[in-house]
Amino acid sequence: MLEKLRVIFTIPELRQKILLTLALLGVYRIGYQIRLPMVNVGSGAGNQLDSFLERFSVFAATDLREVTIFGLGIMPYISASIVFQLLGSVWKPIEQLRKEGQTGMRKITEYTRYLTVVLCIIQSYVYLHYVVMSNPDMVASQFCYPGTSTLHFGWQLTAIAIMTCGTVFLMWLGEQIDEYGIGNGISLLIMASILAQMPKAMLELQNNMTTQLSGSSGEIGPDKLIVLAALFVAVVFGVVFITLGQRRIQTQSAKHVRGRRVYGGTKQFLPLRINQAGVMPIIFASSLLMLPGLLFGVMQTWFSNPTLAQFFASLASAFQSGQSLSYIILYVAMIFFFCYFWTSITFNPKEMSENLKDHGTFIPGYRPGKRTADYLEKVMIRITYVGAAFLAVVAIVPIIVNIQLGVPFSVASFYGGTGLLIAVSVAFDLIQKIDNHLLMRNYKGLLES
Repeated sequence: MLEKLRVIFTIPELRQKILLTLALLGVYRIGYQIRLPMVNVGSGAGNQLDSFLERFSVFAATDLREVTIFGLGIMPYISASIVFQLLGSVWKPIEQLRKEGQTGMRKITEYTRYLTVVLCIIQSYVYLHYVVMSNPDMVASQFCYPGTSTLHFGWQLTAIAIMTCGTVFLMWLGEQIDEYGIGNGISLLIMASILAQMPKAMLELQNNMTTQLSGSSGEIGPDKLIVLAALFVAVVFGVVFITLGQRRIQTQSAKHVRGRRVYGGTKQFLPLRINQAGVMPIIFASSLLMLPGLLFGVMQTWFSNPTLAQFFASLASAFQSGQSLSYIILYVAMIFFFCYFWTSITFNPKEMSENLKDHGTFIPGYRPGKRTADYLEKVMIRITYVGAAFLAVVAIVPIIVNIQLGVPFSVASFYGGTGLLIAVSVAFDLIQKIDNHLLMRNYKGLLES
């Protein structure tokens, strides 16, 4: 492995791409620590929002509890990209642009940037009013109206402009990594944010460790450490297996006779990913399930009637992350729903069938056209069920580790869920792109023995 790493840095082009990527990620980590000028140092979000912001921060490439210049993270850009991906399936103009190749994709990328700016302005305004100014200790008094925790209007505009520019800058960083670096820029930013939480989680794990067998729920003894180590290896193995897993459908191309030569007639495989939806179902499900608990918790304070207050308090506890069976059941159900929903958007069996027909390729035993499309749809429904079941298991593993073993959630989150899936997926994508550079120069890939 050391020899392979040495070879990587002996290739000038690859070395330049890796060093540039590391430098841009370093810039991102520096900006990650810079707070807005009107925010007190050492303050944080209110306790009511801490759990919500901590879980949402996993896929936002930022810590939403810390009001920094990158306070919104990359989530507005991801949201804008998802919007246009959905529109591409239901709105003809966007669908036509997608079929125009590189020219159409550049136009969609331009529209995505515009929508990102609009979403940044809206989200930064909401974030400023409901996270920052709702906590009096967070705002520096010299920037507020006298006797209040409300920022001056000019400083509100300044904060909104800074956070909007921060997200746009992150979007630009991701695009620079895509063009001049190596790997997917946006995914690497999210992965860097996830891995940056690891030292803090390890420190918290160390503080709770004991040499005796685990007693109270907060203690982590040798017995729990063995269970956690075995569970981590099993989860990572499962994530790798499903991420790379494919259902290969045999295809055959038609024979063409030109002169005295016969072309085609070869057998190939059409690979269908088991986890076609990737990490999106967990992101959608966890995001939507965060909102009801937060909303019912706020509504509890609106009513002075003890019966109504108790009613909304019970609803809020039912939607508390991992604290009730109803939450887990809803979580799993929504993962299955979004798995099929996202797959139906990203995978079009009719279009794939037409592409096979245009290239003179067919699936043995099925006529080109509707029969082939129906077969592909049936296969995708079956393998999506397996992928959704796997995502559901990975998503609830941190909850089980947190509740049953008494491990802090910051540590348990590395045993499954969105963070682990993103980290493993991005790592494999990065390795494959490095391997492509090595194979082009007749070197062995990183995964080859």
